[in-house]
Amino acid sequence: MTDQGPGQVMFHFVRHWARRPVATDAADENGRLVLVCEAVHALGQRGVAVTVNAIAHEIGIDQSGASRLIKSAMAADYLTMAASSTDRRRREASLTAAGRSMLDQAHRWQEDVFAELTTGWSDRKRRDFQQAMTDLMDRSYAIDA
Repeated sequence: MTDQGPGQVMFHFVRHWARRPVATDAADENGRLVLVCEAVHALGQRGVAVTVNAIAHEIGIDQSGASRLIKSAMAADYLTMAASSTDRRRREASLTAAGRSMLDQAHRWQEDVFAELTTGWSDRKRRDFQQAMTDLMDRSYAIDA
C-alpha cells in the first residue's frame, strides 16, 4: 500500500499517463489526431456544440492550438467543419467515416491496454474501476458547468 491519499494517487495516475513516451514523430502526430477526434466524439456525446473553442477547452489548449489540430485532422480526412444547424454563424466539427474508423481502432487499442494492465483482476473489479472513473468524470463535468 501507499501512504498517498486517494487524490494524490489519482493525480499521479494522470501525470503518469500524460507523459507516456511516443516513439516517433509520426506516432506523435497520430496521437494528436486521436486526441482531437476523441474531443469531438466526447463533446458530441455530451450534447455540447463541437466548436473550436469547445475542443480547445476539452483538451486543455488555446484556441489557436486547437484550430491547428482541427486543420491537421481535416487534412487527414478525420474531421469536417460545417455551419451549425442552430446558428449559421458558428462552425462545428464532426467526425468523418475515416475519423470514426480511426477512433474505433484507437478505442480497441485502449481496451487492449486496459486488459493487459488489469490482468488478474476479476470482472467485478474491472467494472467497479470503470464505474468509479465514470463517476469521477461525471462529477468533474458537473463542477466545470
